[in-house]
Amino acid sequence: MALGRELRVEVERWPLRRSFRTAGMVTTEESVVTVSIREGHCEGRGEASGVYYHAETAESVATEIEALRHDVLSGINREELAQLAPAGGARNALDCALWALEAKLAGRPAWLLAGLDRPRPLTTTVSIGADSPDAMAMAALDYPDAVAMKLKLLGDSEDAARVQSIRALRPDIWLGVDANQSLGREGLEKLLPALVTARVALIEQPVRAGEDEVLEGLNSPIPLAADESVQVEDDLPGLRPYYQVINVKLDKTGGLTAALSLARTAREMGFDVMVGNMCGTSLAMAPAFLVGQLCTIVDLDGPLLFARDREQAALYSDGQINCLPDIWA
Repeated sequence: MALGRELRVEVERWPLRRSFRTAGMVTTEESVVTVSIREGHCEGRGEASGVYYHAETAESVATEIEALRHDVLSGINREELAQLAPAGGARNALDCALWALEAKLAGRPAWLLAGLDRPRPLTTTVSIGADSPDAMAMAALDYPDAVAMKLKLLGDSEDAARVQSIRALRPDIWLGVDANQSLGREGLEKLLPALVTARVALIEQPVRAGEDEVLEGLNSPIPLAADESVQVEDDLPGLRPYYQVINVKLDKTGGLTAALSLARTAREMGFDVMVGNMCGTSLAMAPAFLVGQLCTIVDLDGPLLFARDREQAALYSDGQINCLPDIWA
């Protein structure tokens, strides 16, 4: 075993400020798994929520991590972890913890080890959960300094009114929508005129994952982003005809290592890249913040949805997020 290496795995529950609705689910509390890997006086931490549409839960993620305990204590590194664990929440939590530990043992910041420039604050979207148009407008009032918002849609008759209510309230902001697979080709075509009128800048995952070919030939003046349809790099070639933007999330890719690679490969293929989150605390946002340095669209608002955050928290100001080094690595 690695000299003095210790592993701690915990399931935590974090209440949301208010219930958050997307197509197919309503959330009032988010369960996350936190991992701590310690060597001597150095500790690396990671956090994962798991991929809910792959039936991952905090408990199942924790079980997967425990199955790798012997390997972790034996000194496994990030490259070896990728060979042992599939993409998903368990590998994400461990990979991020190993990144942080490696940075602290080396006495160098993680961004430098990742080959990035010194991180800069990033403009982030704020997500507004699906509700009645009036209720969504009221929720948007909670974020007066937001300069970008992403609205959850349900694929029903009120979607156009939802978008119009926010645009009327905030004529100045960047505005995107996320259908979470609920629109389908026909619903998207019907909604497009209202989205164009409201100056929507991005439509995220309008159709069911695996049915992306129904978008063939669609002449959308608004870029389409793949989220549920893209998990790892191997998914990229099949999405090129249908999407212009790739949403990278660490829980999907299995950690910062794979997320950075996916973002770089997507850019090389001509996609715009977006970084998103599965509604985690600032501990989860910090490594995603590094991926955000490579992205044109940033959606790292997870902590803003919670009733409270970690003591060492990301800074949100004037519509931007800034993750200080001591949050994570």
